[in-house]
Amino acid sequence: MLKLDRVDQTFFPGTVNERRALRGIELDLAEGDFVTVIGSNGAGKSTVLNVISGELTPDAGTVRIDGRDVTKVKDYRRADVVGRVFQDPMAGTAPHLTIEENMAIADKRGTARLLGRGVSNAKRRRFAEELAILELGLEDRLKAKVGLLSGGQRQALSLLMATFSDPRILLLDEHTAALDPQRAELVTRLTEQIVTDKRLTTLMVTHNMDQALRVGNRLVMMHDGRIILDLDEEQKRGKTVADLLSEFEKIKGATLDDKTLLQ
Repeated sequence: MLKLDRVDQTFFPGTVNERRALRGIELDLAEGDFVTVIGSNGAGKSTVLNVISGELTPDAGTVRIDGRDVTKVKDYRRADVVGRVFQDPMAGTAPHLTIEENMAIADKRGTARLLGRGVSNAKRRRFAEELAILELGLEDRLKAKVGLLSGGQRQALSLLMATFSDPRILLLDEHTAALDPQRAELVTRLTEQIVTDKRLTTLMVTHNMDQALRVGNRLVMMHDGRIILDLDEEQKRGKTVADLLSEFEKIKGATLDDKTLLQ
């Protein structure tokens, strides 16, 4: 489904600010895999997502989706097969447009944009049915401006919109980090529900190690541009945050606490 083969990425090469963000990344996701990714700042987590989405073209290596080499395909040309939700609830929606207008834009993702009626009654009914899944009452507020929604409501809407076109890959870039604990738990629950219902192949970056252990069927730990730990569902079952920190210390020969790893 998704395969990264020896992917390298260096920022500011040949300068005093040169930084190797990815070093020979090898990652292979089967269809339906839900992989959580943890690691400290600068580990390369978001860079991996940027390479998969097409926002960055790697210096070396290949990216394949469904067997197709998309390494040099730009992000807007991958939009029909790659959905993404960002950390900032403001990033995935247009605040000055209504809920139904935002959903109409998401519905056209990856297709040619032609002049025509923006939201038909049939689409409006479909949007309401999709929104009802969130159980937030947004199906009754289709005409409301998105800028009036709470952060949790907006992030839930962003999640729904990112999966509206049934992408092959879903990328979640710390999409609950900016929310308070109650809303973060709500969006996490909705994420699991939508990913399961739509059978989406998903990569979720998180700083919350407890969340990384609870969610998905696989866990990857990154450090210094490399994948240093890859646990399948059986291997991560029963693991604790302390176990993850211990694994990190054994691999890197360093002593860390959870605050260090989560910064």
